[in-house]
Amino acid sequence: MKKTVSLKENHLFRRLYHKGKTAADSRLALYTRRNGGRGNRLGITVSTKLGNAVVRNRTRRRLREVYRLNEQALVDGVDVVVVARVRAAHCSYRQLEESFLRLAGKLGLLRKEGQGE
Repeated sequence: MKKTVSLKENHLFRRLYHKGKTAADSRLALYTRRNGGRGNRLGITVSTKLGNAVVRNRTRRRLREVYRLNEQALVDGVDVVVVARVRAAHCSYRQLEESFLRLAGKLGLLRKEGQGE
């Protein structure tokens, strides 16, 4: 099982926003960029526009779980920032997972068939 490192520094988020590739839909926005390492790094951004702390934390936990369960399907060596949009707070886990996988596919983050670890 892989262990993804969290992105916490503001300058790493800003670099992804400005220099990374992006894809978005009504629920999520995904920013990604190669990090030059072997492992992945994940950052999650949830705005106060989504609601109170309970709603924001539930959304954050769901997004973290979506990433964790689909981590083996992603390529290695990338930084990923997931930005939750307002509609993400009111949709189901399955809808979040569907959005994440569709956007990851658009950005070329999904492994090809037969590509090993």
